[in-house]
Amino acid sequence: MSNINTNKRALILFAHGSRQSGWREPFERVAQRLEQQNIDAQVELAFLEFMHPTLSESLENVITQGIHHITIVPMFFGVGNHVARDLDELIQAVKQKHPYIQLSVAPAVGQSDNVIQAMASYAASFTR
Repeated sequence: MSNINTNKRALILFAHGSRQSGWREPFERVAQRLEQQNIDAQVELAFLEFMHPTLSESLENVITQGIHHITIVPMFFGVGNHVARDLDELIQAVKQKHPYIQLSVAPAVGQSDNVIQAMASYAASFTR
């Protein structure tokens, strides 16, 4: 525990995953934009299934770097079983292994009014 970096944070973008490799590209673009904004956090991607890194792999990666303030952002439009159940199970396993880690979970992106407005604006652009 002596290698904990209390000043550094991590932001993990957690998405579903797919067998199609190109599916991850929009999430990589989000991560790149965050990095371009020079936010005060290391940005990582993680996937529930079919792709790597998994959430466990991303968490272990940042933890081994001494980062113990971690926020997970579910890149899901709604709160179904993957966010409500699967994510919670994965987090509990990490907390048992690393009880000193401070993990928080943001609301799913689809719950954000900004995201809803962006989707509505995008859809409306096809009526002009």
